[in-house]
Amino acid sequence: MFDELCPSSLNPIRFGEKWAALIIRCLEHGPRRFSELRVPLRRVTPKVLTQSLRSLERDGLVRRTVYAEATPHVEYELTSLGRSMLKPMAVACAWAEEHWDELIDARESYENLDRAG
Repeated sequence: MFDELCPSSLNPIRFGEKWAALIIRCLEHGPRRFSELRVPLRRVTPKVLTQSLRSLERDGLVRRTVYAEATPHVEYELTSLGRSMLKPMAVACAWAEEHWDELIDARESYENLDRAG
């Protein structure tokens, strides 16, 4: 795990990149323009969304296509590698849904301890 060549260092969904999984879910049903991604991801600043998309593109999960038409535009879509992330993400979401109450209770308990201490 701590080896420099460990596969975990290639993990495309890094804990620090909290928007990556949501971007992948937003692209699940097909290509979208940047402005179309901004609607469901309204809490993400344009700068952070751009950085996250570039990171996903670098890791081969998202493809960016520039259309040089009369009205130029850019679309983002999942690659086959990106699509392969959908199933494990669905499992993680199902786990979170199953343990929702426990997770909320744990957070509330922690926050109450933090305030008391």
